[in-house]
Amino acid sequence: MAFHSPLVTHYHQALRDREVLEQIRAHYPDGPTLPQLAPLDQLHIGGMAASARLLNLIDPVAPTRVLDIGAGLGGLMRQGAALGYHMVGLDITHRFNVLNQSLSALAGSPPLVSITADACSLPFESGCFNAVVFQHSLLNMPDAARVMDECHRVLSANGQLVMHEVISGPNVEDLVYPVPWADSPAHSHLLTQDALVHLLESKGFHIQHLDDWSDTALEWRQRQRHKEQIPRTAVLSPAWVFGDRFTQMGKQLVENLVNGAIKLVEIKARCYA
Repeated sequence: MAFHSPLVTHYHQALRDREVLEQIRAHYPDGPTLPQLAPLDQLHIGGMAASARLLNLIDPVAPTRVLDIGAGLGGLMRQGAALGYHMVGLDITHRFNVLNQSLSALAGSPPLVSITADACSLPFESGCFNAVVFQHSLLNMPDAARVMDECHRVLSANGQLVMHEVISGPNVEDLVYPVPWADSPAHSHLLTQDALVHLLESKGFHIQHLDDWSDTALEWRQRQRHKEQIPRTAVLSPAWVFGDRFTQMGKQLVENLVNGAIKLVEIKARCYA
């Protein structure tokens, strides 16, 4: 099922999916490694290290079925699969899901399911996942309350919800666009930390871990910004997804973090028994 909306257009408009696959086949004929794919498929602040931190918050059970909501191009999914988790991805952007599956095939990852759907109406039976993961995806969802209802429904008893999310900072009115998740405020649905915690608790989740990751995020983004300014031709980069807009997006991510317009938090919560 394909969705057509301004949000989907935001992610589709500069995506060079066919060229990406040609680029990978030309430069990595034996198949790319996960670090080689990371500049393309880890479209969040913090890269593979942030994904590893997030996955490490999940208490493993056997088997561990994990739903990645807003899976994008699947970097987190492939990292989770490498740890032995049974990963299922969901994204509203259909071309992301198609490319995600092609990347997994080229990388030799275990077969991973990636579904095109809306997080407000998850196409899964109740209680079928042990964990739900959000990584820079709740920020695009205008009805976070309904999304949390659906998360609680599909989680098993004592199921886990883990997040690495951008939230409103104390100076959110100074937020400058474009940023990777939005060209304008129309697609940016940032919650404050207090509002996010209240939402989770009101929907039957108990907060077990909350870490303000903003300083680490800024340091990482500043390092990436420095690398991006060095003249060179990268095999893969976020520009294959965002096009020329990414130069400005990367610069303004740093500005928004420095100015306190946005913050990053890492959260682990568990369903009430």
